Amino acid sequence: MFGKLYEWFWWDRIWLPVNLTWADLEDREGRVYAKASHLYVTVPYAIAFLLIRYLFERFIATPLAASVGIKEKIHLKVADNPILELYYLSHSRNPGQADIDGLSKKTSLSFRQVERWFRRRRNQDRPGVLKKFREASWRFAFYLLAFIGGIVALYDKEWFYDTREVWTGFPKQSMLESQYWYYILEMSFYGSLLFSVTVDVKRKDFKEQIIHHLATLTLLSFSWCVNYIRIGTLVMLVHDASDVLMESAKLFNYAKWEKTCNTLFVVFAIVFMVTRLIIFPFWLIHCTWVYPVDHYPPFFGYYFFNVMLVVLLFLHIFWAYLILCMVRKFLFGTLTSDERSDNEEEDEEENSSIEEEDEQNKLGNGLGVNEKEGKNGCFGHLSLSENICQSKTVLSSSRL
Repeated sequence: MFGKLYEWFWWDRIWLPVNLTWADLEDREGRVYAKASHLYVTVPYAIAFLLIRYLFERFIATPLAASVGIKEKIHLKVADNPILELYYLSHSRNPGQADIDGLSKKTSLSFRQVERWFRRRRNQDRPGVLKKFREASWRFAFYLLAFIGGIVALYDKEWFYDTREVWTGFPKQSMLESQYWYYILEMSFYGSLLFSVTVDVKRKDFKEQIIHHLATLTLLSFSWCVNYIRIGTLVMLVHDASDVLMESAKLFNYAKWEKTCNTLFVVFAIVFMVTRLIIFPFWLIHCTWVYPVDHYPPFFGYYFFNVMLVVLLFLHIFWAYLILCMVRKFLFGTLTSDERSDNEEEDEEENSSIEEEDEQNKLGNGLGVNEKEGKNGCFGHLSLSENICQSKTVLSSSRL
């Protein structure tokens, strides 16, 4: 049974053009082709990336964060309460008033005490700036090296300047050593992101990120097996270009270098729109959709590859919408948080509750409400890295 499924899955007519078999992609005449068995090495490499990341974050990113004044924030640990903890984990992190009333009766706590417990419990789970800085530092380091490596591997190749050359001589295109390492390292990195997804900072686009990582790995694996390596390297390079700027902007935002962050954000937004919404669809997808039919009739693998590219394009459009929302709020002075960040909403809730408590204390001491507005002296025009009364995270990971 398993043998038949295996044979059917690797049936030539599914993944390869007509009159082409897997035997045609065997090494011969000095040509070396990619093999599906080569992909097994990405699993131990992904684990190695996790180890390298741990060492990088501990011995490089953490001291770097300390040098710019970023320290670990210690949150108050909530009191043990099995009933509230069970509700928090299994039902909701943000219970409504009716639920809080019910929990108040079950735990013999006041409404305000239950509300405060949930607020502090959310705050306890909230990733700190140091964690975000270390994560962004690691991704910035990889994307920068990957982008430079991609340029070095492709700058002297004909298909880098003329996408028609992607299909010249296909499928008899020998794999280069630079292409091998470019592919293996990129796939191993994305594999490590999937392994670490449960501990990385989670945002509103968490599901989209998972879809992106899976679609990317599927695309790279397919293009590797059927020798679509030339177009695969171009897709990776286009994605790495904007990711470097995104992570660098996040780093300067966490360090509160506002002018540098704002400048990098503008550059990132421009590069993202150009590479993801212009070059990617009108050059790369056009290259995989139009040119191949000049060499062979369409087949299942042809449609499969292009559909996966379109999935990535839809994700690019989704992220472009979020970026434009931030740009619009920045221009009109109403930017208060990252459009993709659940954590920032919790911050706002926390600050609001704290301000309410401060207001009540002031009223109890005979102070007016209006004094609260001027205590921080900020209700002016917002920059990209500012909230109404404190610095906020502006950017979050967006990968291709």
